[in-house]
Amino acid sequence: MDGAVRFDISLSGALAAISQVGDLSMGQPLGHSQRVARLARLLAQAGHGTGEHLQVAEQVALLRWSGCTANADGFAHLLGDDVDGRRAMLDLTLGADAMNAVHKATPLAVVHCEVSGEIARTLELGADVESGLCRVFETYDGTGRPLGLTHEHIPEVAYQVVLAGDLDILSRAHGVDAALNWIREQSDRRYPAALAALLVHHAKDWLAELQATPDAVSTSAIERPVSLTLVGDVIDLKLPWLAGYSRQVSQLAVEAARLWGLPDATRSNLGKAALIHGLGRAAVSNQLWNTAGPLPYGATERIHLVPYWTQKASRQISELTAPGEIAAHAYERLDGSGYFRGALGDAQCAECRLLAASVAWVALRSDRPWRPAHSESEAARLLKQDAGRGLFDADICEAVIAAARGERRLPQPKSTLLTARECSILLEISRGASNKEVARRLDISPSTVRTHMESIFRKLGCSTRAAATLKGLTLGLIA
Repeated sequence: MDGAVRFDISLSGALAAISQVGDLSMGQPLGHSQRVARLARLLAQAGHGTGEHLQVAEQVALLRWSGCTANADGFAHLLGDDVDGRRAMLDLTLGADAMNAVHKATPLAVVHCEVSGEIARTLELGADVESGLCRVFETYDGTGRPLGLTHEHIPEVAYQVVLAGDLDILSRAHGVDAALNWIREQSDRRYPAALAALLVHHAKDWLAELQATPDAVSTSAIERPVSLTLVGDVIDLKLPWLAGYSRQVSQLAVEAARLWGLPDATRSNLGKAALIHGLGRAAVSNQLWNTAGPLPYGATERIHLVPYWTQKASRQISELTAPGEIAAHAYERLDGSGYFRGALGDAQCAECRLLAASVAWVALRSDRPWRPAHSESEAARLLKQDAGRGLFDADICEAVIAAARGERRLPQPKSTLLTARECSILLEISRGASNKEVARRLDISPSTVRTHMESIFRKLGCSTRAAATLKGLTLGLIA
């Protein structure tokens, strides 16, 4: 395959996407980190007025949970369910024994802080953001983690973000008054008394402001481009055996799309979709992902919601709306047996089919805790077998296999150049029918017509309907 292509997203888009991964990993509703970022900004402004420190507070809040995919396996071993367990940890409903175990799990805090700091460094956010992220688990009284630092070594932004997070989570779980009482009790223990008092004084007004303008966008966003690959890497850290997985799917899908003849813009959206297709995976416990054999009752439903969460999260980021729609089809199958929609083939465009086949190929060629990676020949056999059963598009599987093998062009079909369905569509097109008219006459969807037309053009080496008609007549495919 060609060298990896870089797919960019704005810095604010990357921060938003990573924050969504963190929200799902910590059992929080999507948008939690965005709310905390606004609260942290308001607290920072109330204390020190306007300035660059407001942006620092926002960025630390958005990346606060960015290291939580990296230690998900550790929390799964510690709490059983890393997602529900960490949700209970945050809203103070985790049992005392489990909470004590969390406080003693210093290595998990080290992993989280190192990874979140590295993410900030990769995004070039500056030393203040890195420092804030590495200190969010430290406490005013020196009993925090991972270093047990005393107050003078903890930047104020860490307290601002923790206070904002406590307010958002505890007011949602227990009510505003109970949340504020708990925050008061933590004065000069978890955070400085003066800063806690400032938050308590404004808390109800600030929560009302968030309620009144839930979709407000920060004015301090920096729109310089960064690589979306980082988001895919953060997603993949969820499971040790997925390192580099999104990168591989993206590279394969884009090359297969090139062989298929899709235009640059479509290939770009496909490449981005591949990088984020596992975003919703963060909402499911590692305990389930590591299960060998049949899943326990009810677990399958949670797995099937992964593409739903991917789509829901990406819809909240304008740059990822179109890629997110493709990404949500990563586990659909042409016969309707996929998830989460159970979409039939007529509802799946070429890029959706390419993504699904590429995801399946990379999975087959990768080691899993319950099986070793399949060889190239065995993976090809299994993918073609599934295509024969109606799960994947057979021609698209050929493109994926060819791309994986580094071939520069698709092999020519061994039998008839066009399928019977393609010949029928070409005949209608030759008579001047539009895609909608062909769809109506053949009782299929316009998107299916479009997919077949892309295949017809590719197989005939044409880019216009007139040329395809002439070649079809010359070859005796239509009359």
